[in-house]
Amino acid sequence: MKRDLGLWQFGGFVTATLGGTILHFLYGWTGESVAVAPFAAVNESTWEHTKLLVLPMLLFALFQYRAFREDGRFWCIKLRGTLVGLTLIPVLFYTISGAFGVTPGWVNIALFFVAAAIAYLIEYRLFQRRSVRCRHPKLALAALVAIVLPFAVFTFLPPRLPLFLDPVTGTYGI
Repeated sequence: MKRDLGLWQFGGFVTATLGGTILHFLYGWTGESVAVAPFAAVNESTWEHTKLLVLPMLLFALFQYRAFREDGRFWCIKLRGTLVGLTLIPVLFYTISGAFGVTPGWVNIALFFVAAAIAYLIEYRLFQRRSVRCRHPKLALAALVAIVLPFAVFTFLPPRLPLFLDPVTGTYGI
């Protein structure tokens, strides 16, 4: 199982969706702990829903790297997959809510799962293509780790933009 790419990617999808689901509720479960706020959703904004994907994907990539370390493209592919997933959540949400006016809760959940699935499918396809190059894998890893920083900062200091607005409470951040 060391290099069964399909199983690894499916495991990543399961980890991301299960981890993201836990992170959706973790802030509330911990009595609104400031310690978990940078990693868990603190409200129902679109931004906070993208946060649910980034940490599980990064943690799984760190685990998966043990089996794929000889592939010099690993971190570049993981960076691309993560960026696709993080981009798809708001794009799909705003497209659907713009077209239909409102999105029921189950649609938001489905969008999260669809974004995670597409991210891991894209990674799968990129791993299969030998033409994909990676000149700076350490820079790609650094970028992946750096992506977590804005999620932590904007939890406490969110910009006053619709992406960060909690539609339930009308507030931003914590």
